[in-house]
Amino acid sequence: MPIRRSLKRRRVDDGSGTIAESNDGERSASPLMSLQREVSPPPAKTVAEQRRTALGDEPKDRAKDEGAKERESSSAATKFMPTWTWPAVLATDKPGKVAKAPSESKTGPAETSRSEEQGRPTPRGGQNPRAKLIASPIQLTRIRDLPPSHNVDTVSLRDILGHPLLKECWQFNYLHSIPWILEHFDADVRNLVSLKVVHGFWRNDDGRKQSLQEQADAAVRSGARVQLVAAHMPEMFGTHHTKMMILFRHDDLAMVVIHTANMIEQDWTNLTQAVWRSPWLPLLTHDGGHERDDDDKGEAEAEDEAYEIGTGQRFKADLVRYLKAYESRTRTLVRELRRYDFSSVKAALVASAPSKASLDGVQATKTTAFGWPGLKQILSRIPAGVTAARNTPVVNVQVSSIATLTEKWIHNLQDVLAAHAKPPSADRSTAKPKYHIIFPTAAEIRNSLDGYASGASIHMKLKSAAQQKQLQLLRPMLCHWDGPGHDAGAATGAAREAFRSRAAPHIKTYVRFRDSACSEIDWAMVTSANLSQQAWGATQDKDGLVRISSYELGVVVWPDLFRDDDGGKVMMVPTFGKDTPAHDAARDDVRGVVGFRMPYSLPLVPYRKEEVPWCNSDTHAEPDWMGVVWNTSEGQM
Repeated sequence: MPIRRSLKRRRVDDGSGTIAESNDGERSASPLMSLQREVSPPPAKTVAEQRRTALGDEPKDRAKDEGAKERESSSAATKFMPTWTWPAVLATDKPGKVAKAPSESKTGPAETSRSEEQGRPTPRGGQNPRAKLIASPIQLTRIRDLPPSHNVDTVSLRDILGHPLLKECWQFNYLHSIPWILEHFDADVRNLVSLKVVHGFWRNDDGRKQSLQEQADAAVRSGARVQLVAAHMPEMFGTHHTKMMILFRHDDLAMVVIHTANMIEQDWTNLTQAVWRSPWLPLLTHDGGHERDDDDKGEAEAEDEAYEIGTGQRFKADLVRYLKAYESRTRTLVRELRRYDFSSVKAALVASAPSKASLDGVQATKTTAFGWPGLKQILSRIPAGVTAARNTPVVNVQVSSIATLTEKWIHNLQDVLAAHAKPPSADRSTAKPKYHIIFPTAAEIRNSLDGYASGASIHMKLKSAAQQKQLQLLRPMLCHWDGPGHDAGAATGAAREAFRSRAAPHIKTYVRFRDSACSEIDWAMVTSANLSQQAWGATQDKDGLVRISSYELGVVVWPDLFRDDDGGKVMMVPTFGKDTPAHDAARDDVRGVVGFRMPYSLPLVPYRKEEVPWCNSDTHAEPDWMGVVWNTSEGQM
């Protein structure tokens, strides 16, 4: 019998605008998980300790784990290999079994022997050595307990925040650990960087707000420059779920970072996350149109111009419009961003902010609407690829939370995701896509790197009759995150391996593939938005209004954004284990091929009839690989 520990839960907000039973850092700000230890924990920082850090409760005299600091540095990524974790974790695929200690594993994990080159899409038309290879605009975050071979082209928080010329940092998020964020600034400028923390905890009696204030006060006393900014939260069930950083440097460069992780340690260690980064943006030149440092009126007039969706100017206008939803709280930030040149940005911004608006009131040529109406605007500008009559495009929706939804809402979102630019001729297929929803089961959570602890970040309720009805509606679309058979498939080259099967998903991706082979991508989106009405907006009410409760932010990318000036064709392909595609993925008729880094392996594996999604409000008595069981209390539900 495995030695058991128990994880206890408490009632908290799930971070997507619905109330959930969870102990995840994104969902609560009091000590979220109680570990009743009957065995010694592994040498890595425990989940409880990580969350105490997020709450500012780290003991003052605690010595800094130099090993952890080394793991955060980008230079250490190619050297560091934990001695206790990944071999033990990867050595077993059997649910509920405790992995052997590393010394007992004679051959090591099966995954480590796989070639990173395995599982490329079948070449179509042979190699095209003339095609320009473009790295994925999306990167995955580094996973602490996976080996370097599984962390190729990944990004750490220190890679983002560690520049010695950093001057100012705006952090928009649901959860923040201020001391932990400060650790990732360059040590020489740590107390010189102006850190603005934008959160959604507005009630003075909210323990999460009180904790943030205590963290900020302690940081200021130690010499840091920290300021809290409480977002305008007019909706009762809305959350400030956006995950964005805006960075300014002393050499007059700025960067926008849109990602999927909370600013707490657990989210940046063993959970799968994604990051989109703009290029470093220069200041506008003095002849840059209406833009002038001292002329807000002229800047506003410039933002009122019509820019094509996908251009840097449209991205800037949409970002400024989103930031204006915070009202006076972000006025200085808006004024500063107006000074920068966004022309190098190759993405469309899809945002949500608390609002209630009519679709008829949106000036589609000038601004992008919030929520699902805005997403539909964007997708309606993107051409769909040519599809053979016998084949069907596929949309993969991969999220970490699924709220209780109506059938009408689900069908409306499907219609939104099916939108595309009108085909130029009748021979282009307009077939509606097939939909998949990628979501882990309890077995996948048990075997993840953090075991049941990672399940606190993942939400779907299955208790009520309405939730059971929803499950039956979604069941034909449900697919595994870590599908049975992926290991065997990768060994034979039949699977395309992402090397993230054991890193539980907090990432949110929506991808349209051209056909069922999933070898070519029409568009891809990374966002903070899960499947919920609060995030994307409700369906139109009787007055034609769409109500949105939460703040969310994401980016959409598609092949045409990466065309050169000569207008040659560009295709987008999924990449696995690295960011840059190979020449053999390029068709003969294209001038360029851009990768999109996949967080999950292909082909997808559908749920079997008896399988259900992970539900963290259920008790799971079968131990995870570390011997932990997941307990719930009926009195707390």
